[in-house]
Amino acid sequence: MALDVVVVGHVTLDRTPRGTRPGGAAYYAAVTAHRQGLRVGLLTSFGPDFPREALPPELSVVNVASPRTTVFRIGPGRIADGRRVRELAVLGRAADLEAAALPDEWQDVGLAALCPVTGEVDPALAAALPEASMVALPQGWMRQRGAGGVVSPQPWEDVDLVLPHAQAVVVSAEDVEPFQKEALEWFQRVPVGAVTRGADGAILFVNGDRYGVEPDVAVEKDDTGAGDVFATTLLIAYNRDGNPWDAAAVASCCAAASVEAEGVAGIPDRAALEARLAAYRRRQGG
Repeated sequence: MALDVVVVGHVTLDRTPRGTRPGGAAYYAAVTAHRQGLRVGLLTSFGPDFPREALPPELSVVNVASPRTTVFRIGPGRIADGRRVRELAVLGRAADLEAAALPDEWQDVGLAALCPVTGEVDPALAAALPEASMVALPQGWMRQRGAGGVVSPQPWEDVDLVLPHAQAVVVSAEDVEPFQKEALEWFQRVPVGAVTRGADGAILFVNGDRYGVEPDVAVEKDDTGAGDVFATTLLIAYNRDGNPWDAAAVASCCAAASVEAEGVAGIPDRAALEARLAAYRRRQGG
């Protein structure tokens, strides 16, 4: 069966103050696309400790063999300059994801999301999906692993291998805090970009020009993965109607819904998302 979207990146086990659960940008992206009715292919790597039943059975999954799953320890975070900063450590890592692992029949897919969490996605995969409208979530290329697996920022070194093939780039304000000048240059090189800002909404870039995106009203319970939900929805909605401003509104609503429950439980299906979008537009005056 032909796919609508290919997602690439590690699914993970996240050890949080509330317990251990499945995670990873690719996990949130794949579930988001699935709930919006798309046929999803997931290129990932995990070990026997990952709960395979956490992935929707309708997903087409290529799992690069690994004795272990990527494991993150996610601390309670700290407050810096008035905002919460996550505390991350990588405790284990699955296998790298290289272009050779991509099935031939996936290479003409229409949509794609590259979602590294710890440098595992080969940047050459961007060129291996030549027909795809692609969103890059570069956070995992912008992390280095120090003593005890503690994660700290590093520059996105392979940007020139990815951006020529990307339609969109989405990062969080936390990701780009040390690299704001570089990020502005990235957004000049793609049709659409976004910086997600949690409860403060997002900044949308269209052909390099900057616009504000109002957040949807939400009662936050768990914000893990919200930026990944936003990015995936932005890609889908933009390629559905070609309007980046409308797509950002859809993405804002989907991300807001996702934070109202633990893990992926709050990610809405298409009908629920459309109802939420209608209410959002009424509040925004149209």
